[in-house]
Amino acid sequence: MRTKQDYIKGLSKMKRNIYFDGQLIDRDDELQMDCLNVIGTTYDEAAKPENQDLCTAISHLTGERINRYTHIHQNTDDLHKKQDMTRMLCQKVGGCIQRCMGIDGTNAIYNVSYEGCKVHISEASVADEVLVVPTRALRKEDKDYAVAFAVPGDWDGLKQVTTIHNLRPREHYKRGFMPGATDSYMIFENCFIPWERVFLAGEYQHGGACALLFALFHRHSYSGCKPAIGDVLLGTAALAAEVNNIHKTEHVREKLAELIMVIELGYAAGYTASSLGKPEVYVPGIGFVPYGPGSYIPHSIYCNVGRCLSGEAVWREAEILCDISGGVTATFPHPATGEALLKYTKRNPNMSAEDQAQFWRYLGDHLCSATGGIMNIGNYHGGGSPIMEQIAITTQYDIESRKKLVKYIAGMSGGDREALAPKTAK
Repeated sequence: MRTKQDYIKGLSKMKRNIYFDGQLIDRDDELQMDCLNVIGTTYDEAAKPENQDLCTAISHLTGERINRYTHIHQNTDDLHKKQDMTRMLCQKVGGCIQRCMGIDGTNAIYNVSYEGCKVHISEASVADEVLVVPTRALRKEDKDYAVAFAVPGDWDGLKQVTTIHNLRPREHYKRGFMPGATDSYMIFENCFIPWERVFLAGEYQHGGACALLFALFHRHSYSGCKPAIGDVLLGTAALAAEVNNIHKTEHVREKLAELIMVIELGYAAGYTASSLGKPEVYVPGIGFVPYGPGSYIPHSIYCNVGRCLSGEAVWREAEILCDISGGVTATFPHPATGEALLKYTKRNPNMSAEDQAQFWRYLGDHLCSATGGIMNIGNYHGGGSPIMEQIAITTQYDIESRKKLVKYIAGMSGGDREALAPKTAK
Protein backbone atom coordinates (compact mmCIF):
# COMPACT_ATOMS: atom_id res chain seq x y z
CA MET A 1 0.00 0.00 0.00
CA ARG A 2 1.15 3.55 -0.69
CA THR A 3 1.98 6.08 1.97
CA LYS A 4 0.98 9.74 1.99
CA GLN A 5 4.52 10.58 0.87
CA ASP A 6 4.32 8.06 -2.01
CA TYR A 7 1.01 9.61 -3.10
CA ILE A 8 2.32 13.19 -3.13
CA LYS A 9 5.58 12.15 -4.79
CA GLY A 10 3.59 10.44 -7.55
CA LEU A 11 1.53 13.58 -8.13
CA SER A 12 4.68 15.70 -8.35
CA LYS A 13 5.87 13.64 -11.35
CA MET A 14 2.72 14.23 -13.42
CA LYS A 15 2.61 16.63 -16.36
CA ARG A 16 1.37 20.16 -15.67
CA ASN A 17 -2.20 20.63 -16.90
CA ILE A 18 -3.79 22.29 -13.85
CA TYR A 19 -4.86 25.90 -14.47
CA PHE A 20 -5.50 28.08 -11.41
CA ASP A 21 -6.10 31.81 -11.73
CA GLY A 22 -5.01 31.57 -15.36
CA GLN A 23 -1.62 30.02 -14.53
CA LEU A 24 -0.29 26.47 -14.78
CA ILE A 25 0.56 25.02 -11.35
CA ASP A 26 2.06 21.75 -10.11
CA ARG A 27 -0.10 19.21 -8.33
CA ASP A 28 2.02 19.59 -5.21
CA ASP A 29 1.84 23.39 -5.33
CA GLU A 30 1.60 25.01 -1.91
CA LEU A 31 -1.96 26.08 -2.74
CA GLN A 32 -2.99 22.42 -3.01
CA MET A 33 -1.24 21.22 0.14
CA ASP A 34 -4.26 21.76 2.41
CA CYS A 35 -6.32 19.47 0.16
CA LEU A 36 -3.46 16.95 0.08
CA ASN A 37 -3.39 17.21 3.87
CA VAL A 38 -6.97 15.88 3.92
CA ILE A 39 -6.51 13.05 1.40
CA GLY A 40 -3.16 12.16 2.96
CA THR A 41 -5.03 11.31 6.15
CA THR A 42 -6.56 8.28 4.37
CA TYR A 43 -3.04 6.90 3.83
CA ASP A 44 -1.76 7.76 7.31
CA GLU A 45 -4.70 6.15 9.10
CA ALA A 46 -4.65 3.01 6.93
CA ALA A 47 -1.00 2.47 7.93
CA LYS A 48 -1.85 2.28 11.64
CA PRO A 49 -2.19 -1.32 12.94
CA GLU A 50 -5.25 -0.42 15.01
CA ASN A 51 -7.07 0.71 11.84
CA GLN A 52 -6.18 -2.29 9.66
CA ASP A 53 -9.59 -3.96 9.88
CA LEU A 54 -11.50 -0.75 9.17
CA CYS A 55 -9.30 1.07 6.65
CA THR A 56 -7.86 -1.85 4.64
CA ALA A 57 -9.23 -4.96 2.93
CA ILE A 58 -8.03 -8.07 1.11
CA SER A 59 -8.43 -7.58 -2.63
CA HIS A 60 -10.68 -10.15 -4.31
CA LEU A 61 -8.57 -9.64 -7.45
CA THR A 62 -5.01 -10.06 -6.13
CA GLY A 63 -5.40 -11.50 -2.63
CA GLU A 64 -3.22 -8.68 -1.30
CA ARG A 65 -4.03 -6.16 1.43
CA ILE A 66 -5.15 -2.84 -0.05
CA ASN A 67 -6.49 0.50 1.12
CA ARG A 68 -10.27 0.15 1.52
CA TYR A 69 -10.74 3.16 -0.74
CA THR A 70 -9.60 0.95 -3.65
CA HIS A 71 -11.77 -2.05 -2.70
CA ILE A 72 -14.84 -3.50 -4.45
CA HIS A 73 -17.55 -4.35 -1.90
CA GLN A 74 -17.88 -8.14 -1.63
CA ASN A 75 -20.47 -8.42 1.16
CA THR A 76 -22.54 -6.44 3.65
CA ASP A 77 -19.59 -6.23 6.03
CA ASP A 78 -17.63 -4.30 3.39
CA LEU A 79 -20.53 -1.85 3.09
CA HIS A 80 -20.64 -1.37 6.87
CA LYS A 81 -16.89 -0.82 7.07
CA LYS A 82 -16.89 1.68 4.23
CA GLN A 83 -19.54 3.70 6.07
CA ASP A 84 -17.73 3.52 9.41
CA MET A 85 -14.33 4.26 7.85
CA THR A 86 -15.80 7.33 6.16
CA ARG A 87 -17.28 8.59 9.43
CA MET A 88 -14.05 8.04 11.37
CA LEU A 89 -11.84 9.76 8.78
CA CYS A 90 -14.22 12.70 8.29
CA GLN A 91 -14.16 13.23 12.06
CA LYS A 92 -10.36 13.43 12.00
CA VAL A 93 -10.25 16.13 9.30
CA GLY A 94 -13.34 18.01 10.47
CA GLY A 95 -15.23 17.60 7.18
CA CYS A 96 -15.22 15.84 3.81
CA ILE A 97 -12.45 13.23 3.40
CA GLN A 98 -12.58 13.67 -0.42
CA ARG A 99 -11.82 10.09 -1.51
CA CYS A 100 -15.41 8.82 -1.59
CA MET A 101 -15.83 9.83 -5.24
CA GLY A 102 -13.11 7.34 -6.18
CA ILE A 103 -14.43 4.29 -4.34
CA ASP A 104 -18.02 5.06 -5.36
CA GLY A 105 -17.15 5.56 -9.02
CA THR A 106 -15.04 2.39 -9.08
CA ASN A 107 -17.82 0.29 -7.56
CA ALA A 108 -20.34 1.80 -9.98
CA ILE A 109 -18.29 1.06 -13.10
CA TYR A 110 -17.39 -2.43 -11.82
CA ASN A 111 -21.04 -3.34 -12.15
CA VAL A 112 -21.33 -2.17 -15.79
CA SER A 113 -18.87 -3.72 -17.58
CA TYR A 114 -12.96 12.25 -26.64
CA GLU A 115 -14.03 15.36 -26.79
CA GLY A 116 -16.13 17.08 -24.16
CA CYS A 117 -16.17 18.61 -20.71
CA LYS A 118 -16.90 17.26 -17.23
CA VAL A 119 -17.77 20.11 -14.92
CA HIS A 120 -17.45 20.68 -11.20
CA ILE A 121 -15.34 17.57 -10.46
CA SER A 122 -14.23 17.49 -6.83
CA GLU A 123 -10.51 16.92 -6.10
CA ALA A 124 -9.66 16.01 -9.71
CA SER A 125 -6.55 18.19 -9.46
CA VAL A 126 -5.06 15.88 -6.80
CA ALA A 127 -6.18 12.57 -8.34
CA ASP A 128 -3.84 10.05 -9.95
CA GLU A 129 -6.60 8.92 -12.32
CA VAL A 130 -9.97 10.29 -13.39
CA LEU A 131 -13.00 8.11 -14.11
CA VAL A 132 -15.58 9.48 -16.56
CA VAL A 133 -19.14 8.10 -16.48
CA PRO A 134 -22.56 9.30 -17.74
CA THR A 135 -24.58 11.37 -15.28
CA ARG A 136 -28.13 10.52 -16.40
CA ALA A 137 -30.23 7.99 -18.27
CA LEU A 138 -29.56 8.06 -22.02
CA ARG A 139 -31.77 7.53 -25.08
CA LYS A 140 -30.75 6.05 -28.43
CA GLU A 141 -30.14 9.52 -29.86
CA ASP A 142 -27.75 10.17 -26.94
CA LYS A 143 -25.48 7.21 -27.75
CA ASP A 144 -22.53 9.49 -28.60
CA TYR A 145 -22.53 10.48 -24.92
CA ALA A 146 -22.67 6.88 -23.68
CA VAL A 147 -19.00 6.73 -22.77
CA ALA A 148 -17.15 5.63 -19.66
CA PHE A 149 -13.38 5.47 -19.34
CA ALA A 150 -10.45 6.07 -16.99
CA VAL A 151 -7.28 8.04 -17.74
CA PRO A 152 -4.45 9.56 -15.69
CA GLY A 153 -5.17 13.08 -14.51
CA ASP A 154 -2.43 14.47 -16.79
CA TRP A 155 -3.59 12.66 -19.95
CA ASP A 156 -2.62 14.21 -23.30
CA GLY A 157 -5.32 16.66 -24.39
CA LEU A 158 -6.87 16.98 -20.92
CA LYS A 159 -6.93 20.40 -19.25
CA GLN A 160 -8.18 21.07 -15.74
CA VAL A 161 -9.42 24.54 -14.83
CA THR A 162 -9.35 24.42 -11.05
CA THR A 163 -10.79 26.31 -8.10
CA ILE A 164 -8.99 25.90 -4.77
CA HIS A 165 -10.91 26.33 -1.53
CA ASN A 166 -8.53 27.06 1.33
CA LEU A 167 -9.14 28.86 4.59
CA ARG A 168 -7.19 32.07 4.99
CA PRO A 169 -3.91 31.53 6.83
CA ARG A 170 -3.75 33.12 10.28
CA GLU A 171 -0.94 34.97 11.98
CA HIS A 172 -2.66 34.53 15.33
CA TYR A 173 -4.88 31.74 16.71
CA LYS A 174 -3.41 29.00 14.50
CA ARG A 175 -5.70 26.10 13.57
CA GLY A 176 -5.13 22.59 14.87
CA PHE A 177 -5.76 21.05 11.41
CA MET A 178 -5.68 22.77 8.01
CA PRO A 179 -8.24 21.32 5.57
CA GLY A 180 -8.66 22.28 1.94
CA ALA A 181 -10.62 21.27 -1.16
CA THR A 182 -10.52 21.73 -4.92
CA ASP A 183 -12.81 21.22 -7.90
CA SER A 184 -12.10 21.27 -11.62
CA TYR A 185 -13.70 21.82 -14.98
CA MET A 186 -12.12 19.03 -17.01
CA ILE A 187 -11.79 19.81 -20.71
CA PHE A 188 -11.00 16.91 -23.06
CA GLU A 189 -9.60 18.27 -26.34
CA ASN A 190 -9.52 15.44 -28.91
CA CYS A 191 -8.21 12.94 -26.38
CA PHE A 192 -7.37 9.46 -27.62
CA ILE A 193 -8.57 6.80 -25.16
CA PRO A 194 -7.11 3.28 -25.65
CA TRP A 195 -9.67 0.48 -25.72
CA GLU A 196 -8.26 -1.14 -22.59
CA ARG A 197 -9.33 2.01 -20.70
CA VAL A 198 -12.85 2.16 -22.16
CA PHE A 199 -15.78 0.67 -20.21
CA LEU A 200 -18.73 2.02 -22.21
CA ALA A 201 -18.79 3.08 -25.87
CA GLY A 202 -22.22 3.79 -27.29
CA GLU A 203 -24.18 1.29 -25.16
CA TYR A 204 -26.72 3.96 -24.18
CA GLN A 205 -28.91 1.40 -22.35
CA HIS A 206 -26.28 1.25 -19.58
CA GLY A 207 -25.83 5.00 -19.19
CA GLY A 208 -28.61 5.28 -16.64
CA ALA A 209 -27.23 2.34 -14.67
CA CYS A 210 -23.80 4.00 -14.44
CA ALA A 211 -25.32 7.24 -13.21
CA LEU A 212 -27.70 5.49 -10.82
CA LEU A 213 -25.02 3.27 -9.30
CA PHE A 214 -22.54 6.08 -8.76
CA ALA A 215 -25.24 8.20 -7.11
CA LEU A 216 -26.30 5.25 -4.98
CA PHE A 217 -22.80 4.39 -3.77
CA HIS A 218 -22.07 8.07 -3.14
CA ARG A 219 -25.26 8.54 -1.11
CA HIS A 220 -24.19 5.53 0.92
CA SER A 221 -20.83 7.21 1.57
CA TYR A 222 -22.75 10.29 2.66
CA SER A 223 -24.27 8.21 5.48
CA GLY A 224 -20.78 8.06 6.96
CA CYS A 225 -19.57 11.51 5.90
CA LYS A 226 -22.55 13.61 7.00
CA PRO A 227 -22.87 12.02 10.48
CA ALA A 228 -19.15 12.79 10.98
CA ILE A 229 -19.70 16.41 9.94
CA GLY A 230 -22.66 16.36 12.33
CA ASP A 231 -20.35 15.11 15.09
CA VAL A 232 -18.11 18.13 14.47
CA LEU A 233 -21.05 20.54 14.34
CA LEU A 234 -22.52 19.06 17.52
CA GLY A 235 -19.22 19.51 19.34
CA THR A 236 -18.99 23.06 17.96
CA ALA A 237 -22.53 23.94 19.09
CA ALA A 238 -21.93 22.45 22.55
CA LEU A 239 -18.67 24.39 22.91
CA ALA A 240 -20.33 27.61 21.72
CA ALA A 241 -22.90 27.19 24.48
CA GLU A 242 -20.17 26.51 27.02
CA VAL A 243 -18.06 29.49 25.92
CA ASN A 244 -21.18 31.67 26.18
CA ASN A 245 -21.92 30.10 29.59
CA ILE A 246 -25.44 29.06 28.52
CA HIS A 247 -24.79 25.33 28.24
CA LYS A 248 -27.26 24.38 30.98
CA THR A 249 -30.27 26.14 29.47
CA GLU A 250 -33.28 24.23 28.15
CA HIS A 251 -33.27 25.75 24.66
CA VAL A 252 -29.64 24.69 24.15
CA ARG A 253 -30.42 21.11 25.19
CA GLU A 254 -33.31 21.04 22.70
CA LYS A 255 -31.06 22.22 19.87
CA LEU A 256 -28.31 19.73 20.72
CA ALA A 257 -30.89 16.93 20.79
CA GLU A 258 -32.10 18.03 17.34
CA LEU A 259 -28.56 17.79 15.96
CA ILE A 260 -28.04 14.35 17.50
CA MET A 261 -31.28 13.02 16.00
CA VAL A 262 -30.29 14.08 12.48
CA ILE A 263 -26.77 12.67 12.91
CA GLU A 264 -27.88 9.24 14.07
CA LEU A 265 -30.94 8.89 11.83
CA GLY A 266 -28.70 9.53 8.81
CA TYR A 267 -26.20 6.96 10.08
CA ALA A 268 -28.98 4.45 10.87
CA ALA A 269 -30.35 4.74 7.33
CA GLY A 270 -26.90 4.02 5.92
CA TYR A 271 -26.39 1.13 8.31
CA THR A 272 -29.70 -0.38 7.19
CA ALA A 273 -28.74 0.15 3.54
CA SER A 274 -25.53 -1.80 4.24
CA SER A 275 -27.32 -4.63 6.06
CA LEU A 276 -29.87 -5.02 3.24
CA GLY A 277 -27.25 -4.72 0.49
CA LYS A 278 -27.22 -7.37 -2.24
CA PRO A 279 -25.86 -7.78 -5.79
CA GLU A 280 -29.15 -6.22 -6.94
CA VAL A 281 -30.33 -2.97 -8.46
CA TYR A 282 -33.83 -1.47 -8.61
CA VAL A 283 -35.42 -1.34 -12.07
CA PRO A 284 -38.55 0.87 -12.32
CA GLY A 285 -41.65 -1.18 -13.05
CA ILE A 286 -39.90 -4.45 -12.20
CA GLY A 287 -38.35 -4.07 -8.75
CA PHE A 288 -35.03 -5.39 -7.49
CA VAL A 289 -33.19 -7.66 -9.93
CA PRO A 290 -29.75 -9.35 -9.80
CA TYR A 291 -27.10 -7.10 -11.35
CA GLY A 292 -23.39 -7.17 -12.09
CA PRO A 293 -20.74 -9.79 -11.31
CA GLY A 294 -21.71 -10.19 -7.65
CA SER A 295 -20.31 -7.19 -5.79
CA TYR A 296 -22.61 -5.77 -3.13
CA ILE A 297 -24.81 -2.73 -3.72
CA PRO A 298 -26.44 -0.89 -0.77
CA HIS A 299 -30.25 -0.79 -0.56
CA SER A 300 -31.41 2.21 -2.57
CA ILE A 301 -34.42 3.30 -0.48
CA TYR A 302 -32.38 3.67 2.71
CA CYS A 303 -29.44 5.32 0.92
CA ASN A 304 -31.78 7.95 -0.49
CA VAL A 305 -33.77 8.43 2.72
CA GLY A 306 -30.61 8.99 4.78
CA ARG A 307 -29.03 11.32 2.22
CA CYS A 308 -32.19 13.42 1.84
CA LEU A 309 -32.84 13.71 5.57
CA SER A 310 -29.24 14.76 6.29
CA GLY A 311 -28.94 17.08 3.29
CA GLU A 312 -32.09 19.02 4.06
CA ALA A 313 -30.80 19.63 7.61
CA VAL A 314 -27.66 21.51 6.50
CA TRP A 315 -29.09 25.02 6.77
CA ARG A 316 -30.95 24.23 9.99
CA GLU A 317 -27.67 23.04 11.52
CA ALA A 318 -25.99 26.30 10.51
CA GLU A 319 -28.92 28.21 12.01
CA ILE A 320 -28.49 26.37 15.33
CA LEU A 321 -24.77 27.23 15.39
CA CYS A 322 -25.54 30.86 14.61
CA ASP A 323 -28.29 31.02 17.23
CA ILE A 324 -26.19 29.56 20.05
CA SER A 325 -23.03 31.55 19.22
CA GLY A 326 -24.58 35.00 18.92
CA GLY A 327 -22.90 37.81 17.00
CA VAL A 328 -19.41 37.52 18.46
CA THR A 329 -18.34 35.13 15.69
CA ALA A 330 -18.57 37.87 13.07
CA THR A 331 -17.41 40.79 15.24
CA PHE A 332 -14.55 39.29 17.22
CA PRO A 333 -11.80 41.92 17.70
CA HIS A 334 -8.40 41.94 16.04
CA PRO A 335 -5.59 40.68 18.32
CA ALA A 336 -3.88 44.07 18.06
CA THR A 337 -6.67 45.70 20.05
CA GLY A 338 -5.23 44.16 23.18
CA GLU A 339 -6.05 42.42 26.38
CA ALA A 340 -8.93 44.71 27.32
CA LEU A 341 -11.13 43.36 24.55
CA LEU A 342 -10.28 39.78 25.48
CA LYS A 343 -11.43 40.64 28.97
CA TYR A 344 -14.78 42.03 27.81
CA THR A 345 -15.52 39.20 25.36
CA LYS A 346 -14.93 36.53 27.99
CA ARG A 347 -18.28 34.93 28.83
CA ASN A 348 -17.35 31.86 30.89
CA PRO A 349 -15.16 32.41 33.97
CA ASN A 350 -14.11 28.74 33.92
CA MET A 351 -12.44 28.96 30.49
CA SER A 352 -9.39 31.03 29.59
CA ALA A 353 -9.87 34.10 27.42
CA GLU A 354 -7.30 32.67 24.98
CA ASP A 355 -9.26 29.43 24.51
CA GLN A 356 -12.46 31.38 24.02
CA ALA A 357 -10.78 33.56 21.39
CA GLN A 358 -9.39 30.45 19.69
CA PHE A 359 -12.87 28.94 19.56
CA TRP A 360 -14.58 32.02 18.08
CA ARG A 361 -11.99 32.13 15.32
CA TYR A 362 -12.72 28.46 14.58
CA LEU A 363 -16.48 28.99 14.55
CA GLY A 364 -15.99 31.86 12.11
CA ASP A 365 -14.51 29.32 9.67
CA HIS A 366 -17.88 27.54 9.71
CA LEU A 367 -20.29 30.46 9.70
CA CYS A 368 -18.76 33.54 8.08
CA SER A 369 -15.92 32.52 5.77
CA ALA A 370 -15.98 31.96 2.02
CA THR A 371 -14.91 28.35 2.54
CA GLY A 372 -17.64 27.80 5.14
CA GLY A 373 -20.25 28.92 2.62
CA ILE A 374 -18.83 26.60 -0.04
CA MET A 375 -18.85 23.67 2.39
CA ASN A 376 -22.51 24.25 3.26
CA ILE A 377 -23.43 24.20 -0.43
CA GLY A 378 -21.37 21.04 -0.88
CA ASN A 379 -23.00 19.38 2.13
CA TYR A 380 -26.44 20.24 0.76
CA HIS A 381 -25.89 19.14 -2.85
CA GLY A 382 -23.07 16.56 -2.53
CA GLY A 383 -24.19 13.09 -3.58
CA GLY A 384 -27.33 14.53 -5.17
CA SER A 385 -29.64 17.40 -4.28
CA PRO A 386 -32.61 16.50 -2.02
CA ILE A 387 -35.03 16.67 -4.96
CA MET A 388 -33.13 13.82 -6.63
CA GLU A 389 -33.49 11.63 -3.55
CA GLN A 390 -37.18 12.51 -3.35
CA ILE A 391 -37.64 11.39 -6.95
CA ALA A 392 -35.77 8.13 -6.27
CA ILE A 393 -37.72 7.45 -3.07
CA THR A 394 -41.17 8.05 -4.55
CA THR A 395 -40.49 6.10 -7.75
CA GLN A 396 -39.02 3.09 -5.93
CA TYR A 397 -41.23 2.92 -2.85
CA ASP A 398 -44.31 0.70 -3.07
CA ILE A 399 -46.98 3.35 -2.50
CA GLU A 400 -49.72 1.41 -4.31
CA SER A 401 -49.64 -1.46 -1.80
CA ARG A 402 -50.09 1.02 1.03
CA LYS A 403 -53.12 2.48 -0.74
CA LYS A 404 -54.63 -1.00 -1.06
CA LEU A 405 -54.11 -1.65 2.64
CA VAL A 406 -55.82 1.62 3.59
CA LYS A 407 -58.70 0.84 1.23
CA TYR A 408 -59.24 -2.42 3.12
CA ILE A 409 -59.07 -0.72 6.54
CA ALA A 410 -61.46 2.02 5.36
CA GLY A 411 -63.91 -0.49 3.87
CA MET A 412 -63.45 0.69 0.30
CA SER A 413 -63.52 -1.48 -2.82
CA GLY A 414 -60.20 -2.76 -4.12
CA GLY A 415 -58.69 -3.13 -0.67
CA ASP A 416 -56.22 -5.85 0.25
CA ARG A 417 -55.44 -6.83 3.83
CA GLU A 418 -52.34 -8.74 2.70
CA ALA A 419 -50.98 -5.98 0.47
CA LEU A 420 -47.87 -5.56 2.61
CA ALA A 421 -47.51 -9.15 3.79
CA PRO A 422 -44.01 -10.60 3.23
CA LYS A 423 -43.70 -12.24 -0.17
CA THR A 424 -42.69 -15.90 -0.07
CA ALA A 425 -40.14 -17.11 -2.59
CA LYS A 426 -41.51 -19.48 -5.22
